[in-house]
Amino acid sequence: MKTRKLGLAPLHLSTVGLGTWPMAGTDRFGWGPQDDDISIKTIYRALELGVNWIDTAPIYGTGHAEEVVGKALKGMSQKPLIATKALFMWKPDKTTILVRLDRERVRQQCQLSIQRLGVDFIDMYMIHWPDPWVYVEEAWETLAELKKEGKVGCIGVSNFSTEQMEMVKSVHHIAFLEPPYSMLERGAENGLLDYCGKNNIGVVTYSSLQQGLLAGGTIDINKFTPRDVRRTSPHYQEPEYSINLKLGPELAALAKQSGHTAAQLGIAWNLRRPEVTSAITGPRTPAEIEDTAKAAEWQLTAAEIAGVEKILAQRQEALKSAGK
Repeated sequence: MKTRKLGLAPLHLSTVGLGTWPMAGTDRFGWGPQDDDISIKTIYRALELGVNWIDTAPIYGTGHAEEVVGKALKGMSQKPLIATKALFMWKPDKTTILVRLDRERVRQQCQLSIQRLGVDFIDMYMIHWPDPWVYVEEAWETLAELKKEGKVGCIGVSNFSTEQMEMVKSVHHIAFLEPPYSMLERGAENGLLDYCGKNNIGVVTYSSLQQGLLAGGTIDINKFTPRDVRRTSPHYQEPEYSINLKLGPELAALAKQSGHTAAQLGIAWNLRRPEVTSAITGPRTPAEIEDTAKAAEWQLTAAEIAGVEKILAQRQEALKSAGK
């Protein structure tokens, strides 16, 4: 699989990254029930296909996703790169979520992630969200300390604006940014990607397939568990939800013209931007990663990009007609 260098960091990431939010295995900060054995098989299959890094976070299933990754890593002679995040903690009953970015709590979170993952070093460590802002600079200083101490490798930020990155970069260079980016979430194009390109900051995008809406399959929100996090997404709310459902077949038809799938188109569309190091996909089965991994080899033509833009423009018109 193709790789791209992560900004100034001494890492080359596969252009498709493995996201583990769907592997949370619960409907609490997850996507509903998921079989851990299937998740582990999916991780193994991703690595066989050349995916060399895994993205996870403590909040995914309140620690469960990290634990699943840890189980998969056991016994591996050559482990993939691991990325995880600091921000969320919880009380023992896991019903009360705590948002903590002070120095002591960030250190504690890092150690807990290390334990759940079963590693002694985190390759890519980041601040999950810049909130509460009052502690962000302290948190960033702490990540720099953890890097100096050899507990983590590259340090980055997730969901930061250009202004927020400007405010912390003097403490330590930002190795990478993890922003949301997809055909339905294009805010990163409003200066964020340009900023990262000019400042040698790697970019790893999440929600590349917009939580399944751009994968080309049939998604029925009525089959989601009551607390599935996707229920809170505006893209799954009417009238947008019904309009978004029409995208799948349209994107699939466009992709089929060159022998590809809608999911591959969604990933390849992200990778058309030179600032993007890798696009994260969140498969739940080996078959799903076998599909999306092929996007790494697909370089979209100008005509294919124009085809996507035409479909998205039609969606925008439909949203306007619906009062959105």
